[in-house]
Amino acid sequence: MAAFDIDDIAGSLQTVRQQWRDVQRRALEPGGRDLPSRDALATAIDALKGALFPMRLGPPDLRQESENFYVTHALDAALHGLLAQARLELQYAARRERSDGDTIEARAIEAIRAFSRRLPAIRSLLDSDVIAAYHGDPAAGSVDEVLLCYPGVLAMIHHRLAHELYGLGLPLLARIVAELAHAQTGIDIHPGAQIGSGFFIDHGTGVVIGETSVIGERVRVYQAVTLGAKRFPLNENGHLEKGLARHPIVEDDVVIYAGATILGRVTIGRGATIGGNVWITHDVAPGSHVTQAVLRSESARAATPAARAISAEVPG
Repeated sequence: MAAFDIDDIAGSLQTVRQQWRDVQRRALEPGGRDLPSRDALATAIDALKGALFPMRLGPPDLRQESENFYVTHALDAALHGLLAQARLELQYAARRERSDGDTIEARAIEAIRAFSRRLPAIRSLLDSDVIAAYHGDPAAGSVDEVLLCYPGVLAMIHHRLAHELYGLGLPLLARIVAELAHAQTGIDIHPGAQIGSGFFIDHGTGVVIGETSVIGERVRVYQAVTLGAKRFPLNENGHLEKGLARHPIVEDDVVIYAGATILGRVTIGRGATIGGNVWITHDVAPGSHVTQAVLRSESARAATPAARAISAEVPG
């Protein structure tokens, strides 16, 4: 007697799959998988990380005299791997939108070519992130330690790559690349977020940065910081509106300490310092120091009759 009813279980799974496909109006896919592969993207991104930082993130036996040869080979493998995944995403989008799929090959090639041309600029941005981490953490012994060990730097390598793919019309590839880092680091950065140079996430676990966040240069954040949305408007069908600017703008030279939550399309002014565990849903003036004590003081003032009268006169 067999230990498991494999045939029965497989048959039941087939039934459940077919029910899902019927509800989702999915056609049969006799030609193979119709979505990008997470494993294939992980392989391509690992190759790109090696090409960007060959003597640190490349193969352990790489010698400097072979560096250019390795980078050329890694780029070739990574870009062709990305091209195959880009085709899958564009084909999938064309089927969902019932649009013309004749231009998919040309669009995929042009997108990955444009992505490849951005790699030197991405490397420069990542150099600024590494330097920011080294100078921003007194425990950092060297820039090499930062690159090899810091989860915030790993998350930013993925984000810089994912952000380019996102801007080139490959949002699904971008999201998978971002989620690969999220799974490894606990840092959740949507690939749509715009982040300036010299960005440093210290410790990092639990950091969340939403899709429409805009972050300036030389910004530093600590663990469990959230740059999130405050409201989620619905469309006429009762579904969430997509693409609205709903996350914070953080200007240059801002520091946001652990556990701070900043929600909505608010602006944190240049040079501001946001203390730990504060909850912010309003603009913060440049150079301000916002702490729990300050917020408690503001709440007390707002509780006075005069303050309530003033606030009642301010349009919502």
